[in-house]
Amino acid sequence: MDTDPTDLQALERTLRSMDGTVTTDGPDSSDVAALARTLVADGRGILAADESIGTLDKRLAQVGAEPTAEGRRRYRQWLVTAPGLGRHVSGVILYDETIRQATDDGSPFPEAIAAAGMHPGIKVDTGTAALAGHADEQITSGLDGLRDRLAEYRALGARFAKWRAVIAVGDGRPTEACLVANAQAMARYAGLCHEAGMVPIIEPEVLMDGDHGLEIDLAVTRAALGRTFTALAELDVALDAVLLKVNMVLPGRGSAEDPNDAEVAEATLAALRGSVPAAVPGIVFLSGGQSALDATRRLDAINRMAATDPHGPAPWPLSFSYARALQGPALEVWAGRDDTIEAGQRLLVQRARSIRAAATGSYDPDMEDAAPS
Repeated sequence: MDTDPTDLQALERTLRSMDGTVTTDGPDSSDVAALARTLVADGRGILAADESIGTLDKRLAQVGAEPTAEGRRRYRQWLVTAPGLGRHVSGVILYDETIRQATDDGSPFPEAIAAAGMHPGIKVDTGTAALAGHADEQITSGLDGLRDRLAEYRALGARFAKWRAVIAVGDGRPTEACLVANAQAMARYAGLCHEAGMVPIIEPEVLMDGDHGLEIDLAVTRAALGRTFTALAELDVALDAVLLKVNMVLPGRGSAEDPNDAEVAEATLAALRGSVPAAVPGIVFLSGGQSALDATRRLDAINRMAATDPHGPAPWPLSFSYARALQGPALEVWAGRDDTIEAGQRLLVQRARSIRAAATGSYDPDMEDAAPS
């Protein structure tokens, strides 16, 4: 990574000075900012159910479920209609296929989600491609035609959106070109979301692939966040109406390092402070290859440390936007059978309850054995 530390220090000073007074020009700007706050209020977080067709088919096949359009619909139907899920989950990110489908009673998925007390969202990027001149790095696609697609998704019921960039580490990566190109794309996407009256979730994910250590991951995460918020500021994107989805700071899967939860929490908070302006209404973590219990414990450790940090309490709610850490255990219990749907739903809600407690720093491992509420 070709980055001058003095540049990063100057950038951090600039970000700390941002007061978030920039507002959107659209007629729904106050509503968008209010919804952004709602999505992370009271420890509630987001269920990411936006896996691509190929990814979800693979997971369904692994548990013996039907990897077809109908199989995907049935699975996501019982996820979003799980009784009591809305007490712990504020929003659900959908895939393009799902937002156009309906439940068994004919209710479009966005209507079913809203009826359960949650907000429908939509993944709007179209995947990644090789970055020109940097074939071993990725740029996220999907800006072409995005204005029209956002208008259509808004009409279908979506109230927020998600865009993911991937940042690889090792062998000279990430380059400045990769960091800046992805940051600029996310900023353009965020501005278009505000124009459409939707909350943008920006997700610059530093991947766990590789053998890099915790300190390297911390440096890369700081750099990715710094470039992202610089790009948002340069395009006058309203920071009070944007949510950040980010990785926890962890060593690569191939690393020999094995930090404890407190060390992960300390490194993660160090990456956020000085990189994320206080005007941002909330941060949601991705589970990113962690087990369900690891993602829960570490979120709890982050929130406990954030509340007692000698630098002062964190200025943002620190919540979750989990996919496999929420769905994984329930998916295995269900295994594609009609007679296990209720058991899968109970386990999903139990996981959501535990993770919500972690988002308020009040998780207790005994909650794993308690009945969901």
